[in-house]
Amino acid sequence: MPYASLRDFISRLENEGRLVRVRAPVSPVLEMTEIQTRLLAEGGPAVLFENVVGHDMPVLVNLFGTVERVAWGMDRTPDQLRQVGETLAFLKQPEPPGGWREALELLPLLKTVMAMKPRTVGRAPCQEVVLTGADIDLARLPVQTCWPGEPAPLITWPLVVTRGPSGAREDGFNLGIYRMQVTGRNTTLMRWLRHRGGAQHHARWGREKRDPLPAAAVIGADPGTILAAVTPVPDTLSEYQFAGLLRGRKVDLVDCRTVPLKVPAEAEIVLEGHVSLDEYGDEGPYGDHTGYYNSVEPFPVFTISAVTMRRDPIYLSTFTGRPPDEPSVLGQALNEVFIPLLRQQFPEIVDFWLPPEGCSYRIAVVSMRKAYPGHAKRVMMGVWSFLRQFMYTKWVIVVDDDIDARDWKDVMWALSTRMDPARDITVVDRTPIDYLDFASPESGLGSKIGLDATDKWPPETHREWGRQIRMDQDVIDTVTRKWAQYGLPGSGRPIWR
Repeated sequence: MPYASLRDFISRLENEGRLVRVRAPVSPVLEMTEIQTRLLAEGGPAVLFENVVGHDMPVLVNLFGTVERVAWGMDRTPDQLRQVGETLAFLKQPEPPGGWREALELLPLLKTVMAMKPRTVGRAPCQEVVLTGADIDLARLPVQTCWPGEPAPLITWPLVVTRGPSGAREDGFNLGIYRMQVTGRNTTLMRWLRHRGGAQHHARWGREKRDPLPAAAVIGADPGTILAAVTPVPDTLSEYQFAGLLRGRKVDLVDCRTVPLKVPAEAEIVLEGHVSLDEYGDEGPYGDHTGYYNSVEPFPVFTISAVTMRRDPIYLSTFTGRPPDEPSVLGQALNEVFIPLLRQQFPEIVDFWLPPEGCSYRIAVVSMRKAYPGHAKRVMMGVWSFLRQFMYTKWVIVVDDDIDARDWKDVMWALSTRMDPARDITVVDRTPIDYLDFASPESGLGSKIGLDATDKWPPETHREWGRQIRMDQDVIDTVTRKWAQYGLPGSGRPIWR
């Protein structure tokens, strides 16, 4: 069943025992973070804090704290996440598929995509309350302070809506999640990295306009719209349209009151305003997904012209820190979405894994069907260049298809038996890198490394390659058949592939 709002999703989670209401008083300063770290470590439920110290607004946390809940937010089950990626791979095709039969089979999907363009409504729950002028005060929101020593409360789950200066597709609606440091009654900083859609709109706007960029920060949209903002949607499709595809239902939008933008009508809270072209402030330090505090960097000022909300709004929050945190869980779920996209371009890829301890994207392990010498290096370059989500991936480890890319024991065995460090390591210097990566020599600029842990073929090696040990298949089958007779503990599953 599609979720028209965050409240629909909350009802589903509560009915399934995946959400708990906490009525005891809880502080948004540090205490909420400590509770969330313990929930995430054990795959715990989403939580609605109903008695937030100093506020009369409830706070929802740990919404996407498990892969199951991420999948449910897309109106799927975990085993269906790869189907989302297959749909995206089809929509990303540069040309129509071959043959009339295939085209006819895909016609229903194309019709569905076109039918999911959002519609605009005249009245919306997100505008039941409208605050402007002196009535705007961000202190009314239970904005979370996540870690000790942070300079100010941080809005952590805003869905930021922008449009660029032209009618080109690249300047259409962009949805991105960028954290926002509260700096005053009606101001925040907008922390968006240069390669992200909102920052690119801001840069292009500044080259063509003198007025600040209109923007709206949506807090508490329906789960499909939130997740569309973090999914690699093709440039030919808007996130609003893809959200409709995920939901199986068009997204209802409403015109903002003070800026020329449209936002989800069923949202909980919307902050409307403008992002300055020339006024910047120092952001941070804040605890980040690396497990460290980020360095202080300048980001543009967002000045709020209106706050609209439901009559009894729910404030959606999270924290970022060393995995596990919600971003790492989202990365784990989206890993399944990435695979069909990568295989569309590189069909030799068998599996792709972003280990959560790699801070969501800094390490990638790829298993492949090797077809020629140097093939592993081509795959490395492809991972770094095909999807912009992996522009900051530092380590790419490539293994053969007989290695389980998601099993560190298997991967370490391949590294130790199939690699020569001098021959099989590729280092690329002075490439874009996450500015939060303190290990890089310069902010935003660093190196990447590729490890070729595949079997080596001539002329990659001039030595005879070893033959891998494997038990006879008839013995494997005999022991499997007789396992129950042995009276031994365990499943008795064979180790051989």
